[in-house]
Amino acid sequence: MKNEMWKSYARGMAAAMNGGSVSVPAGLLRAYRGIGMSDTEMLLLLQLMLFRQVEGVDFPTPEQLAERLGILPKAAHGLLGRLMKDGLLAIDEEVDPVSGIGLERYNWTGFMIRSAEWQADEAKRAIEHERELQPDRFAVPAQQTGGERPRPGDLFTAFEQEFGRPLSPMECETISAWVDQDRYPDELIRFALKEAVFAGKLHFRYIDRILIEWSRNRVTNTDEAKAHTQKFRNGRGS
Repeated sequence: MKNEMWKSYARGMAAAMNGGSVSVPAGLLRAYRGIGMSDTEMLLLLQLMLFRQVEGVDFPTPEQLAERLGILPKAAHGLLGRLMKDGLLAIDEEVDPVSGIGLERYNWTGFMIRSAEWQADEAKRAIEHERELQPDRFAVPAQQTGGERPRPGDLFTAFEQEFGRPLSPMECETISAWVDQDRYPDELIRFALKEAVFAGKLHFRYIDRILIEWSRNRVTNTDEAKAHTQKFRNGRGS
């Protein structure tokens, strides 16, 4: 009887555990080792996210964190200090407008920025590696004659300038597919990029949808694309 009671209690606890979740950007989990963080430091940051997102606690004590991590409070205090020294963690101070009481909360924006920079560097290194392995694919084409199609090297540069960062290998493959498989003209891809910038939707899925829409409507050059786009902006599109 007692075993059944404990089993029932365990099932109830398992259901309760499924009732809350912590939202963690995947990039943080990919990058933390690359920026020099230890597993324990990452787990501490995850606990800070848990306290805020699930339990509504913005400023847990070193004792509370130590209990979660299975370490001494002194060790938890040292981890917090090291993360703040490295610029990965900060403490924001504010005053409650109702009570006038000073409040503190942990801020891990530094960790997120450092992780994003690391991922950008990794993407750049990946592209440089691809360029070393396949230099012809990334070469900016010289003036060409006849029916030979231009390589997409200069398109990569155009996209990197608009996105303000190096392209990922998958994004490079997408551009290559537009040129080699879908046979979209270079000028049309560039114009689709400009349309995405104009719309404030600078991502590859949106650009791909623009190109597909133009292809369905047999748009083959920028003049036709401008006319097609203007028609819908004027509210006359079907």
